[in-house]
Amino acid sequence: MLRRKIDGVGSDSRTYEGLKRSFDSRGLQRGDERLRDRAGRADRIPQRTSRATRHARRRTKVTGNVIPIGGKPANPPGTKERILDAAEALFMAHGYEATSLRAITAAAEVNLAAVNYHFGSKEVLFEAVLTRRLDPMNQRRVALLGQLEDAAAPAPVASERILSALLVPALELARDPERGGGNFLRLLGRAYADPAPFIRRFLAAQYAEMIGRFKTAFGRALPHLPARELSWRLHFLMGALSYTLAGTDALKLIAEIAPGDGGASSDELLLARLAPFLLAGLTAPLPDLSAAGSSLDDALARD
Repeated sequence: MLRRKIDGVGSDSRTYEGLKRSFDSRGLQRGDERLRDRAGRADRIPQRTSRATRHARRRTKVTGNVIPIGGKPANPPGTKERILDAAEALFMAHGYEATSLRAITAAAEVNLAAVNYHFGSKEVLFEAVLTRRLDPMNQRRVALLGQLEDAAAPAPVASERILSALLVPALELARDPERGGGNFLRLLGRAYADPAPFIRRFLAAQYAEMIGRFKTAFGRALPHLPARELSWRLHFLMGALSYTLAGTDALKLIAEIAPGDGGASSDELLLARLAPFLLAGLTAPLPDLSAAGSSLDDALARD
């Protein structure tokens, strides 16, 4: 019956617009999709997409856009940043292992297809979260150190000034919520304490150039320290810094002892208290390691 009605509505009835006008004139308005489908059947032109294609389009919707099969997602400009922001907050709160991609996609209001397209894996996403903050901060550290060396040349830069070049960029980041603020510093601290091998390898590679520059500067400022001893002290320095930034106990202590201290942020007070401790460790006299082994053996024997 539908075919007979379609054949009798005029010469242009086999087109979509002709069919629509003829139906409208009879007061039989239908939805655009049904009209288009009927017009297509009348002309014997298939209009349907495959079930797999329709399913893929429904499943891969990203903020109102779809990812065509074999194509790239038409994501709005902020999608990648939203994923990074959500991942940063969740990694900071729960750590790498306890944070799932499902939680990240829910917080970012995207689906897994967007995460896989931009990053490919959870490991790469974690590295990207760290890289977007670490690279500018480490570049700033090296730039500050270079300025201090130019100003002091040909003399070496004093240890406390080298340490300030290491800490000031972290303070600047802590004061800037647009760059992650104190939350990112705590995430960085958690990353240092994380036992995952890929995180350790990533941080070692990420810091290699910066640490090399500062090790050379400290070596000139502390010429009495053997290279091995200086390496140990820098290792302890970065460990103390990361542990302090990773925990909330120190922040609670500052809030109890000096609430609203001069308008300074908790991160500023934290680093201000940490700096002299780190400097004292760097400049301490050489330890006597000759009897260290036997003393440890005696202590273990007593236990």
